[in-house]
Amino acid sequence: MIWITPPTLAAINAMGKATLVDHLGIVFTEIGPDFLRATMPVDHRTVQPMRLLHGGASVALAESMGSVASSFCLPDLATQSVVGVEINANHLSSTPEGSMVTATVSPIKVGRTLHVWEIKIHRPDDRLICVSRITIAVVARR
Repeated sequence: MIWITPPTLAAINAMGKATLVDHLGIVFTEIGPDFLRATMPVDHRTVQPMRLLHGGASVALAESMGSVASSFCLPDLATQSVVGVEINANHLSSTPEGSMVTATVSPIKVGRTLHVWEIKIHRPDDRLICVSRITIAVVARR
């Protein structure tokens, strides 16, 4: 297990209240020994003008998941924080409005000051639509 501070779905979802996570309808749904899973609706908040999932919404989902995952890998949330320093995404397929996407974040490296995560986003038919990688820096809380 990679979690130093054991996460709960209630704690994770509470972290997102009144943030972009809440606005986009992102809900964390599963915790594994080395992964987190969340869903996001493809609706008026997350589509582009062609009524397909906006690539920026996929990136916001990926960044949110990487940041949340990193926060539960810290020994002391009172003195440490996490910040994204780089993210990339490959958009592999489209998803129409009215769908729900599911994303899974898993670690590539969880070090003392640097975390790298992979996020895979799937459509309801399990088709992979986006692969993202985020680098997170662990910093002193100000």
